[in-house]
Formats: sequence, C-alpha cells, structure tokens
Amino acid sequence: MTTISKSVIINSPVSEVFTYFARPEHMADQFPENMGLNVIPIEVKNGFGVGTIFRISGDFDGKKLEWDCETIDYIPHRKIVAKMIEGPFKKWIITVDFEEIDEKTTKTGINVDYDMPMGPLGNFIDKVKLKKIAERGIENGLYRVKALLEGTGSIPVYITLEAYRKILAEKEKLNCSVSETIVHLVRNQSPEIKA
Repeated sequence: MTTISKSVIINSPVSEVFTYFARPEHMADQFPENMGLNVIPIEVKNGFGVGTIFRISGDFDGKKLEWDCETIDYIPHRKIVAKMIEGPFKKWIITVDFEEIDEKTTKTGINVDYDMPMGPLGNFIDKVKLKKIAERGIENGLYRVKALLEGTGSIPVYITLEAYRKILAEKEKLNCSVSETIVHLVRNQSPEIKA
C-alpha cells in the first residue's frame, strides 16, 4: 500500500475552500491540461455528500486510466473522503481535510492511499515512477487551488466549470475581480441593468 500526504495553507475562509473541494469536477483543475483529466459526477446525493458517485479519467504518464469513486464521508468544513468502487487499483481512497486557522485562513490536506494491481511488479512500478508523479501532481494541485482561491476570492459554484473558466479568461482581460467580471458580463448581456 502507498500513502501520499500533502498540505498547504490557503488564505481563504474554510467555507470557500470546502465548497471548492466539495464539487468533484473541480478536481480536474488541479492537474496539468496535458493529462486531459475529467471528473464527471454520475450520481449526486445530499448536495455532493455521502453517496455521490463520480468518474475520473485521464492520461497518466501515457496510460489512459478511468475509475469510479463514491463519497463515503462528508463533514462540512472538516473532511471529504471518497473511495474507488470500480477501477484499475486494488484500493484507492482520497481524503481531503480542512482546518480553519482563522476566519480567512485554511489548512488543507490531501491524503491518498492506494494499492497497485499486478502484485510485486505493480509495487515496483509504483516505487520507481508512479508515486513520484502522484506526489508532484497532488502538491502542484494544492498550489493551483491555493492560487485560484487566493486570486479570485471565491468560486461561484452555481455555474459550470466551463463557464467559470470563461469568466476567469475574461477576468484576465479586464484585470479585475471575479465579482466585477460577472457584473460586467451581466451588464453587457442586459443593457437595462444600470450601475
């Protein structure tokens, strides 16, 4: 069994950090574009809580992998745990912990426990290559989320990920906050809305 644990301090309230991680599809933002990672909710239960099932697929170092996960523990502003229910690993469990440092600061940790298939050969491949890739990916992912949350203030979870990406692109063009960008876009769509 392999365990990878990484954490980061995010200068954002625990409610915003938790809300971001509570949406499984946001996991795709944490990984480089070339991985083509997709996370698709298949069955949503209890507001993305316990019982939610989602599918992860992507290119992992030249190998296309896909697996289904189920959220098995969900404690608002404290913890989210999901486990693989069908896929290539013998075992795969991810835990995301949230610790409120103060009203604007959150310590966020990701812990992944997994067992490779193929017995000793799988363990060798993991030790030589995959564990290092996974550690880098998780650490880079945490820093991507940190930059995203600290750079925008909050994630509007009521829109799709694709729409949010478009808002972020427009935000860069306008050089303003996400909220100001949304107001700008709404005004341009509805001229009757005045400042």
